[in-house]
Amino acid sequence: MKKIGILFGQERSFPQAFIDRVNQKAVKGITAEFVKIDKVFQAEQPEYAVIIDRISQDVPFYRAYLKNAAMGGTAVINNPFWWSADEKFFNNALAENIGVPVPKTALIPSREHPDDTTDKSFSNLVMPFDWDAIFEYTGFPAYMKPFDGGGWKEVYKLSSKEEFFEKHSETKQTVMMLQEEIIFDEYFRCYCIGGKHVRIMQYEPRNPHHLRYVVDGPKPSAELLKTIEEYTLKLNQYLGYDFNTVEFAVRNGVPIAIDFCNPAPDAALESVGEENFEWVVETAANYAIEKALAQEFGKDNLTWGSYVKSGAAGTPLVSKTAKSVAKPANTKEKPVVKAKAAAKTSTKKSTK
Repeated sequence: MKKIGILFGQERSFPQAFIDRVNQKAVKGITAEFVKIDKVFQAEQPEYAVIIDRISQDVPFYRAYLKNAAMGGTAVINNPFWWSADEKFFNNALAENIGVPVPKTALIPSREHPDDTTDKSFSNLVMPFDWDAIFEYTGFPAYMKPFDGGGWKEVYKLSSKEEFFEKHSETKQTVMMLQEEIIFDEYFRCYCIGGKHVRIMQYEPRNPHHLRYVVDGPKPSAELLKTIEEYTLKLNQYLGYDFNTVEFAVRNGVPIAIDFCNPAPDAALESVGEENFEWVVETAANYAIEKALAQEFGKDNLTWGSYVKSGAAGTPLVSKTAKSVAKPANTKEKPVVKAKAAAKTSTKKSTK
């Protein structure tokens, strides 16, 4: 009997529904349960064929446990090695290289020295930093946020360089990034499971958390939705995430990827709503069963993205042909759908 487990924290609705759905399908040789850990020995034979990881980003002990399990053949969703290495600033650089539009973004050193370092640890860092060039690049208003964070933590909207320095002084040892503000007409959040299943959801980031998926407005065009789906698949296939969300702000008809490093995305019934919840439970259950049926102990059953595989093979990230036709992220976009009427400009919203 192959076991599918889910590792989770404070959330309740999705983990229970996921376990129930897998078991309701009654696939021969497959069962699902909450992961149980009472001891961890190095290089031990794993107990689970598949584990859905919803919490190791906050619990280092779990991340180490998952890497050990993956070594023995557990298919961990998402790959704990890549998740440990990934961060949002890299995501933006990758997106630009594969032709997905992203906001102009600059990396900012931490305000305070990391523990156990001194001024002498930064021999290669030119100070003062070239702040004027950075501010000219991103413009104002801009958003300052952690280069590897999530969950709307330590996110600042800044209107001037004076405000930047004031807020940056409060960030202590956190490495930040400064990102241009995208004034948008529409906003979307997209689940992507297995690098092949996409659920596009209209989303309003300014609403209270439980109302962000409640959006009144015109139905998006088929052309826009197709572009969003293509970008979502491309990003997740290059990154190698089995379970992730991608957020897009649509400016002048062009979907711009704002945030796409969410490997433990919100899937709570009370926040995403019944229809989205049903989709993610059903799709995650089917994909976990698919992975369990294909899984073999003693082998690598992790998903590795095109970025890592191209590096291992020594091949270009994208072909010269593909790169030549990819839209640069920081030039004026060519709309894929007609822009909103000028009369609506005054009501436009801005990204976080």
